[in-house]
Amino acid sequence: MRLTSKRMSMTLAAIVLLGAGSVFASPSAPSPDSSAHFSGRASTLLAEIQKETAGLRFHADTLGTFAWNPQYSWQSHATHLDRVKSHINAVGSHIVELQQLRYAVLPWQKQAITDVTAHAAQVAASTQEAIIHLRENQNRLFVSEYRDHLTTIADRSGNIKQTVDKFLDYEEAQQRFDRLKDELEIKGA
Repeated sequence: MRLTSKRMSMTLAAIVLLGAGSVFASPSAPSPDSSAHFSGRASTLLAEIQKETAGLRFHADTLGTFAWNPQYSWQSHATHLDRVKSHINAVGSHIVELQQLRYAVLPWQKQAITDVTAHAAQVAASTQEAIIHLRENQNRLFVSEYRDHLTTIADRSGNIKQTVDKFLDYEEAQQRFDRLKDELEIKGA
């Protein structure tokens, strides 16, 4: 158990360090034009994460059912874990880019980056632990620790999708509000 906690902590630290960028880099204050550009790029990346989570959710949910169903072979587990790994790595690469834009985006986008990063780190850590367990224990698919990893993968993958969906819905609502305000020529609202 201690080894697992250590690995998970190291995985989370690696994601934080990768996303944080150089300690010595101090970004200059963005111009209004560059802020709009960076915010647009952040929205695009969040939309890409949203698309990626569709495949992630399918395989993660399948693994979640495997946690309670003994009829599936370790090869089936391995196939879905590999696909989850592929999807979470794609999400991770988008998060790294989002972390680099963090200083120049809107407050709601900063919150989205924080929330998505937290959920993705947990999916990544549990995926890594599940892969290690499966590699070393192909005949022990119902050990509680392994089943917990599968459940975490399923739950947190769903959380990534829900989080991104809500933030992108917020953006859409804000844009609609701004359009209506302009159409009605409401000042200062």
